[in-house]
Amino acid sequence: MKSIWENYKTEVAYDELMQSKSQPRPVSQKLCHYLNSLSKQEIDKRKIAAELAIMEMGISFTVYSDEGNIDRAWPFDIIPRIIEAQEWRIIEKGLKQRLTALNHFISDVYGEQAFIKAGKMPGEIINSSKNFRKECVGMQPKHHVWANICGTDLVRDKDGIMYVLEDNLRVPSGVSYMLENRVITKRVFPELLQDIDVLPIDDYPTQLYDMLMSIAPQQTGKVRIVVLTPGVYNSAYFEHAYLAQQMGIQLVEGSDLVVKDDDCVYMRTIEGLEKVDVIYRRIDDDFLDPEVFRKDSTLGVKGLMRAWKAGHIALANAPGAGVADDKVVYAYVPEMIRFYLNEEPILPNVPTYLCSDKNQLEYVLEHLPELVAKPANESGGYGMIVGPHATLEEINAFRAVIKKDPRNYIAQPTLAISTAPTLCKGKLEPRHIDLRPFILQGENTFVTAGGLTRVALKKGSLVVNSSQGGGSKDTWIINGEES
Repeated sequence: MKSIWENYKTEVAYDELMQSKSQPRPVSQKLCHYLNSLSKQEIDKRKIAAELAIMEMGISFTVYSDEGNIDRAWPFDIIPRIIEAQEWRIIEKGLKQRLTALNHFISDVYGEQAFIKAGKMPGEIINSSKNFRKECVGMQPKHHVWANICGTDLVRDKDGIMYVLEDNLRVPSGVSYMLENRVITKRVFPELLQDIDVLPIDDYPTQLYDMLMSIAPQQTGKVRIVVLTPGVYNSAYFEHAYLAQQMGIQLVEGSDLVVKDDDCVYMRTIEGLEKVDVIYRRIDDDFLDPEVFRKDSTLGVKGLMRAWKAGHIALANAPGAGVADDKVVYAYVPEMIRFYLNEEPILPNVPTYLCSDKNQLEYVLEHLPELVAKPANESGGYGMIVGPHATLEEINAFRAVIKKDPRNYIAQPTLAISTAPTLCKGKLEPRHIDLRPFILQGENTFVTAGGLTRVALKKGSLVVNSSQGGGSKDTWIINGEES
């Protein structure tokens, strides 16, 4: 029987499972040897089983296109990605440090602005930020935490070091797919998961519920929590429904809620109005309250900001938290950690050029063919350019876009981000990956054991977003002795 690894070639990038063509990393030896014991037919059967499970469970996401919105089955690769537990403990500590500093920064931005006054960041960056909400000045959410749920994107470069690529602090998505990936893996490789001690992740809904409870304005009596969704046409609706079901709480739309004259939020039920204490909102600030933000919004709740300012409702994430979900602000996070926590950053940033700086702008425009450039507030892989993969025409067009609005763009070196073996047409091939762990912060801080590993399914591509044709893998955190 031919080895499944026979033609597998590790590239210049760091490979998460293999040290060389035929040598697994110590932490992945059991998995690699197990896969090697399966015939091609057996592996194909496992892949088909995973696809059937995804269809049966209704795991989908929505892609927006010119032709309309398309619902697609979740693209899942059955070969898991492994991280050694000792390394993960350092990453976990770094993620907690980072979110703590970011929440200090958001509080400061809407308060004294000490970071800016100390000359650590130009005030113009905040004044020109599309996510700075003047309506939030002077507010202070419970536990001084604005961003209760964060999805931080990590990448590993060829040096083997894990870098933070960006922080997602507005309405981060993907955690339901992380959880479902594990459920599918248990179906596909039940005997393997019995043999290897993989750290569990199924406590996330409980941790999320406990965090939401901890930010409720009142801690006595019955606390009602709801998930606020834009509706079934949102690309992450599956996740909204899934998390509400897993936590055993109500999934609502804006029309299900009303703010009364007492500045409290109520949910419409068949038995009448019921008071709501905490809203896990999956709606952007702009659409949250037509009384304050976009007047034409039919997705939010009129008067919601009044209720929040009165202290009658907790919102996760808090309005205005998106001011730190800005790729320009990202460049200052290491300095935030030093300023607010008096600590050195545990996790490094990717080197970043700010186009708002004249000298850095000149460098970016000259070296754009070598860089990745992206807008400050887009997500999903939209609006960016990967210089080495772009045509001269695309590069020249992007130069013009940057010159028109330098504040809105950053650039970074094109990293040789790590790869992992991925099943492609019946054989294993290296594909680039990233990792999105999820961090919860309320009274306490919690980090998922691993996260959502996203895969660039297209050969050579560095774009892992599902909206751009990417897929995902289960992420295993296991002890070194498992090898």
